[in-house]
Amino acid sequence: MNVTAAFKCESPLQQVAAPRVAFLNGVHFDACGPLIRRLHRILWESWGRLTPYLALSRKLPDGPAEMATRHRASANGGTVVMGMENRSKHVAVLLGGWSAEREVSLVSGARIAEALESKGYKVTCIDVQRDLAGLVAALTPHPDVIFNALHGKGGEDGLIQGVLEYLGVPYTHSGVMASAVAMDKALTKRILATVGMPVADGVIATKEQVLAGHVLPPPYVVKPVDEGSSVGVRIVRENDNFTVLEEDSWVYGRRVLVEKFIPGRELTVGVMGDRALTVTEIVPRTAFYDYEAKYADGGSIHVCPAEIPADVAEEAKRLALLAHQVLGCSGVSRTDFRWDDSKPGTAGLCFLETNTQPGFTPTSLLPEQAASLGISYADLCAWIVEHARCHA
Repeated sequence: MNVTAAFKCESPLQQVAAPRVAFLNGVHFDACGPLIRRLHRILWESWGRLTPYLALSRKLPDGPAEMATRHRASANGGTVVMGMENRSKHVAVLLGGWSAEREVSLVSGARIAEALESKGYKVTCIDVQRDLAGLVAALTPHPDVIFNALHGKGGEDGLIQGVLEYLGVPYTHSGVMASAVAMDKALTKRILATVGMPVADGVIATKEQVLAGHVLPPPYVVKPVDEGSSVGVRIVRENDNFTVLEEDSWVYGRRVLVEKFIPGRELTVGVMGDRALTVTEIVPRTAFYDYEAKYADGGSIHVCPAEIPADVAEEAKRLALLAHQVLGCSGVSRTDFRWDDSKPGTAGLCFLETNTQPGFTPTSLLPEQAASLGISYADLCAWIVEHARCHA
């Protein structure tokens, strides 16, 4: 195929995206408020870059064998999964990716694939590279459902979701808008604060401003605006004798989220559909709940359900479900909080972030919460598959 020639073809998506991209570069866009401008850029700049490749999506042959690293049909027939028949569906599990959370995704995806096979699904695992044409080829012919087990940039920020919407294949977890918004921690806070979500005071600063000196009075937390798994997070305390950011090692973009440090305890709540599961308290063995504490064996202690007052637990569950619904999440999500237990009642709860693609590793929190309520890992994965859909 002459790929260059294919780039020139008109498609319905190109016809829609072209005027949108022109709008982003015009004077009317500059007149919009900053929140609207941010949303437009999230939704349309990626689409503009994708349209030439997506024009190929219905013309490519079956993908190369190396893109489908595992394809085994289960010997089981149709089985009942939490009240629904899977009819031996073919599920493609997307894993890996190119973000800082690639290794986590590989572990999650492999476990998910094994669980789905145990429930009678035919499973194909696809290690996603930064190669859109290769991904579309690997998904041709289309599976019945795509299980998105990607984490971080490219996997939970609306990018892969946009591709799957165009292909028209039902996929798990949240759609383009919810994924893009939730990945942007600052934007998420601004939206949820309008419905009464308690959030930490903070500012968006540039990398240069943070390097120049304290943006907030210590103690405060510095974190990337759009990374997950505590990647790049640093806590700055009074009289700390180190540079807040290393100019050469900070690879998370120029925008930096700086928030007031909230003392207390780390809580998290999983949501499954329209139900908040339970509250887990996380007690890290490191200085705070960083990447190592999340994924290293024994890196943290999970107290599930958390040993906290009933009113605090109920309020944390209410707020997690509220975040899930207001952001427009689908399937499962997980919302993290800090709880300052020195304050009365529920006043010490403070929202941190909502994760639209919770981990499914051996140390991950949402599967652990589901298990505490009698929902096995395999049944949880099957439930997610059976609730997959396109959102457009």
